[in-house]
Amino acid sequence: MSTSPWFDDPYQLFRQELRSMMGEPSVFPYQRRDRQAASRRTMGVFPPVNIYDNGDAFMIRAEMPGIDRDSLDVSSKADQVVIRGERNLERMDDADVHRRERDAGQFRRAITLPQPIDVSKVEATYTHGILEIIAPRKEDARPRRITIK
Repeated sequence: MSTSPWFDDPYQLFRQELRSMMGEPSVFPYQRRDRQAASRRTMGVFPPVNIYDNGDAFMIRAEMPGIDRDSLDVSSKADQVVIRGERNLERMDDADVHRRERDAGQFRRAITLPQPIDVSKVEATYTHGILEIIAPRKEDARPRRITIK
């Protein structure tokens, strides 16, 4: 089973850890930093998911606290479910930011399942910051018992 967030580079995490250990050199004022790329590096894999298989369907549970339901989009094809959305930056007009650990911005998570799904029957619900997606297997991909004669 493969899960890929925004990037398909298998060495991304390795490079990120090296930069963290060695200390990334400051580039200001000689070079502008790409804030979106920096956000992707620090955000890691978002949203975190658990995937379950009951034999008839896959259930994907994604944790997304503080994200507005209207900013979410779920699509599916063949053996893949894609979650897209946006987390808005929380602003407080009467206070300065002391620490910000929650990233804001757009995200995309593509989840490849081990078998084809029936895309016409995929359902999604969003309750209390948990997105739950039920993706039934295609009929011919479901396991069935064979009678021995």
